[in-house]
Amino acid sequence: EGDTQYLTAPGQFVNIELPGRFLRRPISVCDYDGHTITLIYKVIGEGTAQMAGMTAGGELDMLTGLGNGFSTAVKTERPLLVGGGVGIPPLYGLAKRLTAQGRRVTAVLGFNRAQEEFLVEDFRALGVNVLVLTADGSDGIPGLVTDGMALAEPYTYLYTCGPEPMLHAVYDRCATSGQFSFEERMGCGFGACMGCSCRTKYGSKRICTDGPVLVKEEIVW
Repeated sequence: EGDTQYLTAPGQFVNIELPGRFLRRPISVCDYDGHTITLIYKVIGEGTAQMAGMTAGGELDMLTGLGNGFSTAVKTERPLLVGGGVGIPPLYGLAKRLTAQGRRVTAVLGFNRAQEEFLVEDFRALGVNVLVLTADGSDGIPGLVTDGMALAEPYTYLYTCGPEPMLHAVYDRCATSGQFSFEERMGCGFGACMGCSCRTKYGSKRICTDGPVLVKEEIVW
C-alpha cells in the first residue's frame, strides 16, 4: 500500500529509498487505485534484489506521483500500445483507462522468450486485442515489436514504453502521432539535480519532470 493521492495519470513513477542505498530507485507504476499502487519490476541489481527480499508488512520511503504520464485525453478511437519487457507495466494502467473510455485498444507486447511473459492475460481480460512477440520464437509471433506493429489492425494513435533502442525503432515505424515513455538514470526524481536532462526539438527537458512521456513530434534521437 502507498500514497496514491498524487498519481493522476498512467505512466507516472515512484522513487523508492532503500536502506543502505545512496540513490532512490525509480520504478514505473503499473496500476493504482485509491489505496494501493502496483509495481512490477525485474531484479537486475542489488537494489531491486533488496526489494524482492522484502516481506509483507514492510515499509519503504517513497516519492510518488512523479513525472508527467500518458494523456488519455487525445481523441483517438483505435490506439495502439507497444511495450517491450519492463516497459510493459505502465501500459497496463493506460489500457485499463483507455478501455474504460470505450476505446478499441490493441497491444503489441514483446519479450525475449516465453518464460519471461507477464501481464498478457491481464491485458486480454480488459478486452484488449493482444499480439505477443518473442525474439526467440518460443511463443506468439517470432520477431520484434516492430514486426507486430506491421501486423496490427490500422491504428489512429500510438503509446509506447521500453528500452531506448526499441523506442527508436518504433518511432521509425510509427505511422501516426504518439507518446513515448523514456527510461533514464536519475538522481532526485523531481527536477533538482538535472541528471536526467535530454535534448528535444523545443530545448532541454528533464525526463523526471517534463517526462518520462514525450510526444513524437518533439523527440530528437
